[in-house]
Amino acid sequence: MTTDPTASVNSPTPQSDWDRELADAFAVLLGRPLEEYDPKAVYAARVGGNLFDESGFGRDAAWVHPAALRGERPVAADLYLYDEAERTPDFDASRSVFEFRPADAPEADLPEGFAAAVEAACFRGALLRGADLGALAERYGVDLASPSLAGAWTVHFALLVCDGTLLDALCAALGTGRTPEDLVPFSAEPEEDWEQELAAIPHPGLRAHLGFFCTDGDEGLMPLLEDATAGGLEDEGCEAVAGWEDGHGQLDVTVVRLGDLVAGPRR
Repeated sequence: MTTDPTASVNSPTPQSDWDRELADAFAVLLGRPLEEYDPKAVYAARVGGNLFDESGFGRDAAWVHPAALRGERPVAADLYLYDEAERTPDFDASRSVFEFRPADAPEADLPEGFAAAVEAACFRGALLRGADLGALAERYGVDLASPSLAGAWTVHFALLVCDGTLLDALCAALGTGRTPEDLVPFSAEPEEDWEQELAAIPHPGLRAHLGFFCTDGDEGLMPLLEDATAGGLEDEGCEAVAGWEDGHGQLDVTVVRLGDLVAGPRR
């Protein structure tokens, strides 16, 4: 008998119980329980790929709005990460990593000391956290959205909104949300090797949703396994936990344990 993958998606489930179901299901994808990962570390969900670059979203002025850089409001993307999903992603500018090169904006009238302060805040080369860039811009009265600065900055390491826990980073990366109602009834079929693994997930809606991330990459995403990277920030102590990508180079999503400099102060 075929089970409807959307069945019981809307059934009420206590949050703590649902978090447990999510954690157990994610453990199937990771091959180990979430409890085996460092609970004191800060985790994030990074998005990359040609879709992000070709859309120009990494230079959208919404990223450098003061409220976004303070972490007070998300950066809403006008694009869809996953086929069949109705929600568009929200990014966290304050936790994301920017590349900022004042010398690339020769027409910008920057206040004295600003460029040096930005350089001092960088943890490597021209890379710094959005929260640090925003704080300096406010201190020196610099409008980062000014057209004269358009060529000086870009988002180097774009992070989705999450609370820093591994569970929430996985929820963000895999688009599950935190309630059964947030699940998407994806129709992409998982690879045969993954079908038996996914069978261990009792909730049919959650099983169907996560199957989208266990495909050959044609219609869904495929696991990167040991090929997942921390977006070039390994020397800063960042480490990939798990990653997924499509088969066309358009999208990759990675859950990353952040190094201390990249994570910044805990909120």
